[in-house]
Amino acid sequence: MITSKQRAYLRSLSQNLDTIFQIGKGGISDETCKQIANALEARELIKARVLENSGYTAKEAAAVIAEAVGCEVVSCVGTRFVLYKESEKKKRIEL
Repeated sequence: MITSKQRAYLRSLSQNLDTIFQIGKGGISDETCKQIANALEARELIKARVLENSGYTAKEAAAVIAEAVGCEVVSCVGTRFVLYKESEKKKRIEL
């Protein structure tokens, strides 16, 4: 579990990130979760967005993915959300 100060720090780091995942009408599949887990291992912090036709809100999608992948939801703003998981091999972000 991350603290509110750590969350604020991660939120500031996420400002400059590009959105690398989109959740669309296909929903959240096992394959999507695997790709997100791999991206989190490589980058530790990723930004994703939920498209209007997905049937999920950003909060719902972030919660489902966080549960499946075992990561932390940093923030949800509008249709975008930010996820964090500490890398096991290449730790980049120092909390």
